Amino acid sequence: MPTMKAIRIHAHGGLEQLRIDDIARPTPGPGQVLVEIKAAALNMLDLWVRRGIPGVPLPVILGSDGAGIVREVGEGASQFKVGDEVLVHPGEGCGTCGDCQNGREQYCPKYSILGEHHDGLMAEFVALDEAQLIRKPANIGFEEGAAIPLVFLTAWEMVVNKGQIKPWSTVLVWGASSGVGSAAVQIAKAYGARVITTAGTAKLDRARALGADVVLDHYTQDIAKEIKQLTGGRGCDLIIDHTGVKTWAASTRSLAKGGKLVVCGSTTGFEVNVDLRFLYIRQQSILGSTMGSRGDMVPILKLVEAGRLRGVVDRVFPFAEIAQAHEYLETGKHFGKVCLGFA
Repeated sequence: MPTMKAIRIHAHGGLEQLRIDDIARPTPGPGQVLVEIKAAALNMLDLWVRRGIPGVPLPVILGSDGAGIVREVGEGASQFKVGDEVLVHPGEGCGTCGDCQNGREQYCPKYSILGEHHDGLMAEFVALDEAQLIRKPANIGFEEGAAIPLVFLTAWEMVVNKGQIKPWSTVLVWGASSGVGSAAVQIAKAYGARVITTAGTAKLDRARALGADVVLDHYTQDIAKEIKQLTGGRGCDLIIDHTGVKTWAASTRSLAKGGKLVVCGSTTGFEVNVDLRFLYIRQQSILGSTMGSRGDMVPILKLVEAGRLRGVVDRVFPFAEIAQAHEYLETGKHFGKVCLGFA
């Protein structure tokens, strides 16, 4: 039986839990294709899975984002042929519930993400339902392709679907150097909004290169005070936040009347205070958001093909250096995505 190498954890913990195992190479079943992975991108989710998320089946292959080449086509699969270059959609629902049927699979009670709820993409080969694949735009490489799906779907859902961005909107995006932040800045600019973003002192120039109108240093500046000055005291129509406790007070102080605060993470803590008087008097909305629908990859990739959006790749590590890649991601020194290249 053919074998392949895969990055797995057998127990939760530190970097020592990352293993490169030789396991059986999968065979595509009905409606599936076999993809040779050429690049995989790391997410903060990979760190959380390694450290310990309840319910993760062990051992598990890590990785939610990947890009590669179709090598085999299973019986009944008709959308792809051998040699096609593809990206992988990282999430899937049951396919039969009302939300799935209406293109809202991220609301499915059985929604799952590759590399968390079942085996992911950090392997030489993966067998996937062809519905999970999207054609890779010809104008980008595999590493950039791998850097797109999870964070751009998340950002699109926050900025476009829930945030209902308009060309006249003023948008604050926290943390331009994160995967979601770098995607959200670009999406908001593509819609013609005025974009204010934040970054650490050493990353300000790279944040400006994304196209933001104003870049603030979240280490040295009072962000809420700066927002008030920049907006004439009005505040922002839309705020994109994935950090939680550390930025919460500044976010709520920076929100305009009728504004929307959309949250997709809580990396600095999850217990916050809300003064309901300000919430209803100012007619504001606080919205939670996770992932996005497969259908949104269509407009995202059209903008990628047009050169208006790009996957931001900070550094590419060889497949065998997975521990170094995790360690680098943990330092927070990256800007954009950390990727693995498959020789």
